[in-house]
Order: sequence, then structure tokens, then C-alpha cells
Amino acid sequence: MPLLTLAPAITRATTFAGSLDRLPELLDELTRRGAPKQEGFAGSTAATAEKPMDQQRHLNPASSAPAAPVKPLHCIVKLGGAAITCKNEFETINEENLNIVSSQLRQAMILGPCHGVDWSRRPGSSEIPTVVDDLDDQLDLDSKKFIVVHGAGSFGHFQASKSGVHKGGLSRPLVKSGFVATRISVTSLNLEIVRALAKEGIPSVGLSPFSCGWSTCERNIAMADTTTVGDAIDAGFVPVLHGDAVLDSLQGCTILSGDVIIRHLAEKLRPTYVVFLTDVFGVYDRPPTEPGATLLKEIAVREDGSWSVLKPELQDMSRQVEITVAAHDTTGGMVTKISEAAMIAKLGIDVYIVKAATNHSERALKGLLKEGVPDDWLGTIIRLAK
Repeated sequence: MPLLTLAPAITRATTFAGSLDRLPELLDELTRRGAPKQEGFAGSTAATAEKPMDQQRHLNPASSAPAAPVKPLHCIVKLGGAAITCKNEFETINEENLNIVSSQLRQAMILGPCHGVDWSRRPGSSEIPTVVDDLDDQLDLDSKKFIVVHGAGSFGHFQASKSGVHKGGLSRPLVKSGFVATRISVTSLNLEIVRALAKEGIPSVGLSPFSCGWSTCERNIAMADTTTVGDAIDAGFVPVLHGDAVLDSLQGCTILSGDVIIRHLAEKLRPTYVVFLTDVFGVYDRPPTEPGATLLKEIAVREDGSWSVLKPELQDMSRQVEITVAAHDTTGGMVTKISEAAMIAKLGIDVYIVKAATNHSERALKGLLKEGVPDDWLGTIIRLAK
């Protein structure tokens, strides 16, 4: 069985602290039993204690109007922090990538013309992107239902790591201060992403897990009501969630990662497919910066949690994997990220892992890979074995 790695392009890195020779059995165990307790923004999962969606979602009893037909959720998109920020530059957005990704999302979501919906002036700018008087109030948007979840990248990780928010201990002044500082950082990034999407005409609304009442117990999700997310979708909005600092009933606080959020939403809302936009072309058998690294184009996950690489056929099935993380990153890693994608695939939902802001990501976002993967497409598909 080949080992998988989804390694970001990192300049300052340290080797993942773990037993690499146990990675194959660890991956199998993760996909069978669920991922480990959360360690940071991009590497965690959880058992949940939540009522099924059909018990949570309900009509307002005070309203006698018939319910409008609700379209199924089309796609959940994960914007990787390393793809939309300059990972090693403190709180710096990769403006070029974010603008391209926002444009590609609009093309995937909205069929036909649309207008920008950002009427505000960005701090430090004299420009207002959309002139209200020019809006066509009769324009009827034909749009597909999407959810966007983004990582923190160079936002939030420093504050969380410096103060130890992910380890808990709210009674300590440093941790409490770090909790506040982390949320200021990640919510500021969330606002900028919402603004970029709105400028493209996507009616996006930022939703913070902390503000929506999401919480954990011993770093596992204990409460994560998706009613607000579902109501926003049904009202025609695109919810934009993010990794966040949340309360933990046992240790006081922790970090709820974007990867955990996306899997939880996939379990509850069952999109047609999920797209992870990253800063590399997909999943490799070793870090992509190493000579001879092979892009794994198709991975099949079986019901029992075991998996195999379908494309390409690998000659050496026993190679070790070097997993690296930036020194300030509170995640820990790539093993859990792959596990999250595999567990989504076990639900029968195809997962595409692809480099952001490329023609390959555009095809994945538009759902053009459902009927088959062209030879010239670069990325990784993780799907349920047939």
C-alpha cells in the first residue's frame, strides 16, 4: 500500500513529529475509526453529537406560505490556507490567487450575468467596487448551491501557536489573550474572502463556528448545529466558514480546523462533490519538491477504510513519507488531512484535491470530472471503490 502525502510548498519546515514507519496502519485506522483529536486549524476530526438534519431543519410554524423547492447542495469547497495566503508572511493574502479563485467560483456557481455585491470601501482604498445605482433589480440569478470553507494560512496560526490556544487552559491570561487574538486574525481573513467573493457577484456571508455555537469536548466536536448554514443556503446565500478558536467543555478552548468543518458539513448536508484547493497539484507519494515525486491521480477508498491507488500504478509500494509543517503551524498535518478526504469519500462523495487558481481547479469546481478524468487533468480524485 503506498503512502500518501499532501505537502504544501514550505520554506521553513520541520519534520512531522510522529512514527513514519507506522503511517500505513495509522492511515487505515484513521479512516476506519475517525481522525484523532484536533491539534490545529488544518488537522482534526471528530465524533459528533448532533441530531439529523431532518430533525433540525424546519419551517417557521408562524408562516403559512408553502416552502419553496430546495435545490440539493452542489459542492463544498475548501480554500487551503497555503493557497490563498502567503503562508510564511505574517497575515498576508495571496491577492492574485484569491481573485482567480473567486472568479472561478463565480463561473461554477452562477449561470448567466451577475453584478458585484460589495458596496463598501475597503480600508485604505478610495474605491467602492459596486455602484448601487447601476444594479439591475430584476436580474434573476440562476445559481448552484455552494459552501466555502477556508483555512487560516498565515492568519491565526502564529497567535494560536504562541499562546497555546489549541492546548486549552482559558484560565491563563496568555491563552485567553491568544484566543481573542486568534479570532481577530481569522475573522479578518474571513471578511477579506467574503469581500473578494462579493466583488465577483457571489452573495456570500461569513459564518464563524464560534458565533454559531460550535464547540468541542476534549477537542472532539460536541455541538455543531448546521441549521444556520442550511438556512443561509436556502435563502440564496453562500456561507463562508473558517477554522476558528472555540470553547471546549473539558480543556476550556481549542482550535476547530477547517478540515474538520468540511467533513462535518459533508456528512450532514451531502454535497454532490467536494473540492480541496491547495498550493500543490494534489496528493503525492512523497513531498512534491523531491525528485521523482509521483502525483497520485485516483485513490479508491473501500467501505472498511482501506484504500488503494488506481492511477498511476506504483512500482515501489513501500517508500517512506517525509511530512513537514511550518514551524508556526498548529496543525500537525497531512496524515489527518488525507484521512478527512478519505472519510468524505466513504460517504459516496467524490473528493477532488487540486492546485488553486489553475485550469485544473476550474474544471474541478465546475464538476466536469464526474463522468471521467481527462489525461491532461492534474489533481487527485479520492472516491468510494466500486
